[in-house]
Amino acid sequence: MRLKYSIIISFICAIMFSQNKEFEPGKEWKDTDGVHINAHGGGILFVDGTYYWYGEHKTEGKGGNTSLVGFSCYSSKDLYNWKNEGIVLKAEENPNSEITKGCIMERPKVIFNEKTKKYLMWFHLELKNQGYNAAKAAVAISDNPKGPFKFYKSYRPNKGVWPMNFKEENKTSSPNEDKLKSWSSEWLTAVNDGMLVRRDFKKGQMSRDMTVYVDENQKAYLIHSSEDNLTLHISELTDDYLDFTEKWARMAPAGHNEAPAIFKKEGIYYMITSGCTGWDPNEARSFSSKSIFGPWKSLGNPCIGEDAGLTFHSQSTYILPIFGKKDQFIFMADRWKPENPIDGSYIWLPITITNEKPVLKWAEKWNLNAFTENQ
Repeated sequence: MRLKYSIIISFICAIMFSQNKEFEPGKEWKDTDGVHINAHGGGILFVDGTYYWYGEHKTEGKGGNTSLVGFSCYSSKDLYNWKNEGIVLKAEENPNSEITKGCIMERPKVIFNEKTKKYLMWFHLELKNQGYNAAKAAVAISDNPKGPFKFYKSYRPNKGVWPMNFKEENKTSSPNEDKLKSWSSEWLTAVNDGMLVRRDFKKGQMSRDMTVYVDENQKAYLIHSSEDNLTLHISELTDDYLDFTEKWARMAPAGHNEAPAIFKKEGIYYMITSGCTGWDPNEARSFSSKSIFGPWKSLGNPCIGEDAGLTFHSQSTYILPIFGKKDQFIFMADRWKPENPIDGSYIWLPITITNEKPVLKWAEKWNLNAFTENQ
């Protein structure tokens, strides 16, 4: 009898926690087990009618931003209700592993390779006890969107390769540039002219906050904060999405951008980023270009309304194309809680385009009916 009632109660709870019919940005978002979703700094992949949300599994306390567990995965048919699929890339017990427990693993983004039929998870990796000095891009592989993913390799991208259209005169260091005062006009000019590219040329460029984008021609790109977070780099991946082609470009040199998120509409690429203020929110930036490699045009803050200057107290992580709704996108962002990372919440908002500029308006509640029904 006790077992019977337990089954009934479990069934009722499952029903109760599967009835989300709208988004409530910033509020606690429970999965189908009734637990707050733990998928921070995440990205989403759509496969055969199902959305998969990958993110950082945070833990409690100030140490919760180090990777003690790994990357989580949730699945959904409707984007409102998410089932916990477990940890799909685990932080390892082996102290010699690059992804050993206590390292930093951030911003997982999964893409599918049509040629190899493999799922590739790219992420930002920092080695244990090294703070943010390693600044690596890493990739893991799986045969299934639910994982498990197997760690493959980490990189400092574009080792020994100059960016496209880098001026010949900028390949040589300027006299005394290493003695310039940080943030002086002379120092910013030197950064713009590639001082930090030259510094990291032999060992490879830095890669911190990042996202991955697959274009219509199946070419894939890693977009990552580099040069001490002062400049974004756009790096083309090889056909198997496991390495770099040595074709890359700088974006907004010395602009101090991180948290890149990208989408494309009617032949125009749009990107939303944040400034660099640690865990504290700041004013978002937006850009557009007719080529993935630029030139990129600055469009200013895409947010409108109260708290627009703080991106509604959040930071961008991904822009999600909605399946079945042509050219409709959701802006995904995180409200970080550094004092207790597991409590971090999520900001999802619809993106509109006005005069070829992305616009984000705050909504306490909304659903997919906010989008037009273009198929």
